[in-house]
Amino acid sequence: MHAEIIATGSELLLGEVVDTNSTFIARQLRDIGLNLYFKTVVGDNEARMAEALSIALKRSDVIITTGGLGPTIDDVTRPAIARAVDRPLVFRADLLDQIQARFRAYGVPMGDNNRRQAYVPDGATPIENPVGTAPAFIVEHGGRLIISLPGVPREMEYLIEHAVLPYLKTKLDLKDVIVIRTLHTVGQGESRIDEAIGDLEAASNPTVGLSAKAGQVDIRIAAKAATRAEAEALNATMEQTVRERVGKFIFGVDADTLENVVARVLNDRALTLATVECGTGGLLGGRLSTIGTAFRGGLTVSDLPFDLTSVIAAANDVRSTQASDLALSVSLGRSPDDPNLKLVVALTGLDQPATIERGFGGHSALAAQWASTAALGLVWRKLVDW
Repeated sequence: MHAEIIATGSELLLGEVVDTNSTFIARQLRDIGLNLYFKTVVGDNEARMAEALSIALKRSDVIITTGGLGPTIDDVTRPAIARAVDRPLVFRADLLDQIQARFRAYGVPMGDNNRRQAYVPDGATPIENPVGTAPAFIVEHGGRLIISLPGVPREMEYLIEHAVLPYLKTKLDLKDVIVIRTLHTVGQGESRIDEAIGDLEAASNPTVGLSAKAGQVDIRIAAKAATRAEAEALNATMEQTVRERVGKFIFGVDADTLENVVARVLNDRALTLATVECGTGGLLGGRLSTIGTAFRGGLTVSDLPFDLTSVIAAANDVRSTQASDLALSVSLGRSPDDPNLKLVVALTGLDQPATIERGFGGHSALAAQWASTAALGLVWRKLVDW
């Protein structure tokens, strides 16, 4: 049994608004053990919304829609659902009473177009919306469930928590939970991690998946079980196997960030760090500025050459001026005779300088994040081994 989300609103397709509703719903479904297989975004068009619903009805047990329940012409969810299930829209006087009561509570008159919100597909079960004017509703059709919710996040979140989740748990007799464990790695690309644990990615419970970021690869482990404790035990067994294969690249789990992990290692060893960077827009120092007294400060310069001798010298200079135990120097840019981005990193203050020299073939917009992650990964790796 699985669910699907259909978010409606042309503003989502135009990039004017980020679809946070689907993210919230996905997490809530995960917590009650209902798998989510598909998410669709549709503009304010009745025919296209009806088409998306028709597709969803063929492949998903539960379809949750958000948006399109307002009073205006471009709020098309109600007629689109009616079209998809081949039922007429019917007027509900009880819903109009609820809408009028909301407007009286707000102390403003109700417009004539708000009457549209009192229409629902024939046979639908209304869900009262005590925090807004748009009634939600549930349609059962061919053994499937369509749950239609407002797009206003505050209203949607309230109805999910107080009405939809209790309904789904009872209606579908949901007793399982899904628990996620995320392992964060640095120092290896997605393809290398995949080579090491690819067979685990074919497992069914827990499932294992990869998520590549700029300079970092996350390994997601997701278990489904009757209790949270059972799911965590499944995850722990899988995590042990993953660590046996790529453990030396795992710097943290779940909410850990690389900069915070570096801070813990520095504090554990009573060490301080200073930085100098070129070509990163100050991102490295910005990330470290949150870690506290272990970071002595950073410099951003515009003319650090792309050779190890210069980068090591810059690290030694900032280490001296900032009176830090360690110094990290980063130079990111292009040489006059090479159109490709190049990264040179040096960490000094150890027994011997630790360095990185490599090119960057990704999108230039990601280069600074990639470079700062590579540099912090070098600090973490060397301090753990030191």
